[in-house]
Amino acid sequence: MSREQRGPNEKLGAVLALAGISNAGLARRVNDLGAQRGLTLRYDKTSVARWVSKGMVPQGAAPHLIAAAIGQKLGRPVPLHEIGLADADPAPEVGLAFPRDVGQAVKSATELYRLDLAGRRAGSGGIWQSLAGSFAVSAYATPASRWLITPADSSVAREAGPSDGSGAPLKVGHSDVRKLREAAEDARRWDSKYGGGDWRSSMVPECLRVEAAPLLLGSYSDDVGRSLFGAAAELTRLAGWMAFDTGQQEAAQRYYIQALRLARAAADVPLGGYVLASMSLQATYRGFGDEGVDLAQAALERNRGLATARTLSFFRLVEARAHARAGDAQAAGAALKSAESWLERSRPGDSDPTWLGFYSYDRFAADAAECYRDLKAPRQVRRFTEQALSKPTEEFVRSHGLRLVVSAVAELESGNLDAACEQGVRAVEVAGRISSARTTEYVRDLLHRLEPYGDEPRVVELRERARPLLMTTA
Repeated sequence: MSREQRGPNEKLGAVLALAGISNAGLARRVNDLGAQRGLTLRYDKTSVARWVSKGMVPQGAAPHLIAAAIGQKLGRPVPLHEIGLADADPAPEVGLAFPRDVGQAVKSATELYRLDLAGRRAGSGGIWQSLAGSFAVSAYATPASRWLITPADSSVAREAGPSDGSGAPLKVGHSDVRKLREAAEDARRWDSKYGGGDWRSSMVPECLRVEAAPLLLGSYSDDVGRSLFGAAAELTRLAGWMAFDTGQQEAAQRYYIQALRLARAAADVPLGGYVLASMSLQATYRGFGDEGVDLAQAALERNRGLATARTLSFFRLVEARAHARAGDAQAAGAALKSAESWLERSRPGDSDPTWLGFYSYDRFAADAAECYRDLKAPRQVRRFTEQALSKPTEEFVRSHGLRLVVSAVAELESGNLDAACEQGVRAVEVAGRISSARTTEYVRDLLHRLEPYGDEPRVVELRERARPLLMTTA
């Protein structure tokens, strides 16, 4: 449905001309973006003509999808006012702030937690549909700079809080914090084994709303508060990572920003670095390699002399991923060499954080393989992928599936079509056991690379095996 403006929307027409997008092209892009978010949209060139010539304003998520579609073509964020749709229902700004004041930080995080569940209850796919397309890597600039300047609040003690039902303020203790940390540990296992879209993973946002929010709004000492903020930051980062894995980039961005602010309140610099590394991986995945480098280097810089060798190795590995996506082979190679060196220095007795339990040489080799895939060096991809796949495990199912796809791409680029299809079939089997839009996108990319060989029997077989998987995410 649409509502009418006064006269033609000349701004939209001008930006479409600038971007070189036809009416039919915009309609197709908007429909595709909507499908990625579970929306069934049927806009066509006539719909777009009405938006431009008659000033009709589409309702719901459509204005934000229009801005996102044009922004993708222009390579920059496009605000609604630039396309004459500023009077459309605005996307909430909740979760994008990085307040200096710790009290405001609590408010910002808890508002985000409530918004997510309110959207889920409202139906139609949740609140994140109205935020569709609002991811902008530039939103990470202020949080990263403020965290670098002041990585810890002076005090986080809170004297007043909501009632616990008896009329007394909710007094938070270390036992409450332990429950949140246990929830985070469980969530990490669920995510690795079942994917970010599994029902077990979807319980994390509810845990934040029901468990974490009341505690953050409660009463606690500085000591308990630091621990509480750290546990909440871990859970919030996990919610962001799971949203990222399911393709909800807008939600992921907001969770990451709040996780970084909570880590600052916790005075946990390595955890803040881990959040920045997660931001970097998202930026890199979205094609912003240079910004990914900046975020990874921010994580590394503040942690020099503080984090363990294994933690620093991971940050350097994330930096290498960004350099590779940006096409800088020399910088990527240097970062990989440094990451491997730091990893070799790590020892079993080091005080590594629990959230880094996934990181081993297998993970290093897997990411190194992806670096060389982006740098189009198939021989190196094969070498590192063989190491990454040497110890398959049921604990990290999604990672195993991603590694199989990367291996298939390396085989294809080396001219080994049969081996590529064999690895592709194995990857599809793994992808079918988890709920991960990211893994499905890897499979989709592999099939796209195989299109020149579309009539080959092995390729036809792989495409048929993948069809049910791709249909579930269409």
